[in-house]
Amino acid sequence: MTQFTLWDIFRNLLLATRWTILLSLVSFLGGGILGLILLFMRIGHNRAAQFFSKIYVEIFQGTPLLMQLFLAFFGLGLFGINVPAWLAAGVALIAWTAAFLVEIWRGCVESVASGQWEAAASLGMGYLQQMRYVILPQALKIAVAPTVGFSVQVIKGTALTSIIGFVELSKAGSVVTNATFQPFTVYGLVALLYFALCWPLSKSSQILERKLNVAHRNH
Repeated sequence: MTQFTLWDIFRNLLLATRWTILLSLVSFLGGGILGLILLFMRIGHNRAAQFFSKIYVEIFQGTPLLMQLFLAFFGLGLFGINVPAWLAAGVALIAWTAAFLVEIWRGCVESVASGQWEAAASLGMGYLQQMRYVILPQALKIAVAPTVGFSVQVIKGTALTSIIGFVELSKAGSVVTNATFQPFTVYGLVALLYFALCWPLSKSSQILERKLNVAHRNH
């Protein structure tokens, strides 16, 4: 029987971590772009766009990510379309991430004092100019910390993609465990790698929140 050293186990898990990082980046960037579009729909003056954005958020926040992954992977299969696991994982996580980011950012925009809108309007600025030059720069400072903090949830969410066959860190942990019969060692290393990914982001979010809050109060 093949003997696996601690380094062999760690190396295999480290290789799978690359896919966790890549999927997290794709999900966060893609979700950010989609979330920004939905944000402008939500805070705009078009009632139909507002309604669509609101329903989108309620659907994706109100249903489990696991179910969304199943629908993305198996749903198109009902029509004879073969969807690769990586594509289904990316699409589901982008859609899920966008639903949360749009609400984080909407709260940040709405936290800007109403007097800022009035001051911008008194200068003759249109809606887009108000958003670009007055509201969004202030909302951005408020949004940085919770946005960075939410990236931790995206990384953790990638673990669920193992259920549809995408080989990321948690799936690799299961495969390596079946090969080595050392579940405590393997899952201990998996937990350590997740901690190494998530802890710096959590700490950064706390530091940014403190710094930006102090700057906001001083201002």
